[in-house]
Amino acid sequence: MTSPSGALAPAFAFSQAERDALYRAIETRRDVRSQFLPDPLDPALLRRLLDAAHHAPSVGFMQPWNFVVIQDRQVKADLRAAFARANDEAREMFPEERRELYGSIKLQGLTEAPVVLVITCDHTRGGKVVLGRTHNPDTDLYSTACAAQNLALAARAEGVGVGWVSIFREAELRAILRLPDHVTPVACLCLGHVAELYTEPELQARGWRSRLALEDLIFQDRWPEEA
Repeated sequence: MTSPSGALAPAFAFSQAERDALYRAIETRRDVRSQFLPDPLDPALLRRLLDAAHHAPSVGFMQPWNFVVIQDRQVKADLRAAFARANDEAREMFPEERRELYGSIKLQGLTEAPVVLVITCDHTRGGKVVLGRTHNPDTDLYSTACAAQNLALAARAEGVGVGWVSIFREAELRAILRLPDHVTPVACLCLGHVAELYTEPELQARGWRSRLALEDLIFQDRWPEEA
């Protein structure tokens, strides 16, 4: 039996200041749509954010992600137009009494943000049989979502705003980015410096939806019959 080559290191708790900083990043992270500043992102800063995403956990260590960094104005404009078409469809899916509020909420910053980042999932990464993915093929998508979360938290610590844009017809997004069939777009993120952030999630501040009570979401051992 082969011994692992990696050395073990002590598992220690972070200092109180470090823990506070981590939880602060989690609790104050916000989706950004309209607060982007025009300042460009320093390439070294962008690289740090991508490195944070690349250190996300992944099932079977498959690391299925790729990062499409978009700064070209035309590509951004194409994405903005694709969003607008899908958003018009989305508005009509909601009850009539919610459509006015829906239309008043800005749901993208594709042309305002200095960088648009699309994180993709390569379903062939790691080969046909991947440790831990043998019985749930979607774990590559879950792993890619972890990369997006890592990036969002690192960005909050760096004072960079992130806005996830999800309202696209996938076929249009694929065509704009020229994605091959075995690659799925998972997260389209707008990145840029911000001077201000909402003190609560914007959708909550705008009256669209409130945060659920954690106590109502925790079950012990099994799903309760009354739920």
